[in-house]
Amino acid sequence: MAGTVSSSRGCVTLRGAQIRDLLDAKHNVLFDCDGVIWNGETAVTGAPEVVSLLKQRGKRVFFVTNNCTRPRENYVQKFCRLGFTDVAEEEIFSSAYCSAAYLRDVARLQGKVYVIGCGGVMKELQDAGVPVVEEDSAADREPGTSIYNCPLDPDVKAVLVGYDENFTFMKLAKACCYLRNSECLFLATDPDPWHPLRGGRITPGSGSLTAALETASSRKATVIGKPSRFMYECIASQFDLDPARSLMIGDRLETDILFGSNCGLSTVLTLTGVSTLEEAHRYRDSEAPEQKDCVPDYVVESVADFLQALEE
Repeated sequence: MAGTVSSSRGCVTLRGAQIRDLLDAKHNVLFDCDGVIWNGETAVTGAPEVVSLLKQRGKRVFFVTNNCTRPRENYVQKFCRLGFTDVAEEEIFSSAYCSAAYLRDVARLQGKVYVIGCGGVMKELQDAGVPVVEEDSAADREPGTSIYNCPLDPDVKAVLVGYDENFTFMKLAKACCYLRNSECLFLATDPDPWHPLRGGRITPGSGSLTAALETASSRKATVIGKPSRFMYECIASQFDLDPARSLMIGDRLETDILFGSNCGLSTVLTLTGVSTLEEAHRYRDSEAPEQKDCVPDYVVESVADFLQALEE
């Protein structure tokens, strides 16, 4: 019976029949990508089979990622490269795609966007028909050029911050100038502070760049990606999603699990990525009410734990 699966947010370790009961009760499964179904260029063992079997069982599968470095068409290529053979572009919701959708459909922007970000963000904005400021980084490096005399585009009506390996003081300064206009929107693709790299190193994430601009501009960004509800609303606007019949599977408590909690979804933490079981227990045992929403309903070692239940 599906009722045998506990619904309290208490880090319940899922096994055997519990996994079967949970999946029987759900129609929509939302996966984070990095740390959940793959790590870098390596698929998590069993993940491609889990996705295929879920679809064969009639489940609807979506992928919600805060990684804004590539457009959706490139994500399809990565899925294929790593052995996920039946993933469609419309099932992929990245923070870059959702940021472009927000500017086009919600903000209905009349003007240009100044972007601190990478090619993935630029491509999604272009595909959505959202005009961006064309940057001339070579001109910014010319001797004598500074924030005092560089040109600023009078048509900028929004600033969008994402992951940017070429982040500079000049980009920060320009964004601050645009945000002095209180009617200029301030958006961030996601709040992720850092990302793990191979060999134990890390790289700063979009959230760290956003924090710099928030400090410099004395403004707070509207976050589009997880844990914001907008990513879920973006999916729900295209597909009929019932939160009670939806499951969020992620590896980061402060984004994936909080996102699921914010949207009324059941949540599963997988231990193949960033967050640990010890961290989940600390949130569970905390006295602070706001930390309870970061506690997953359930925990699995890996998405491969779903295989046996799906193969029966």
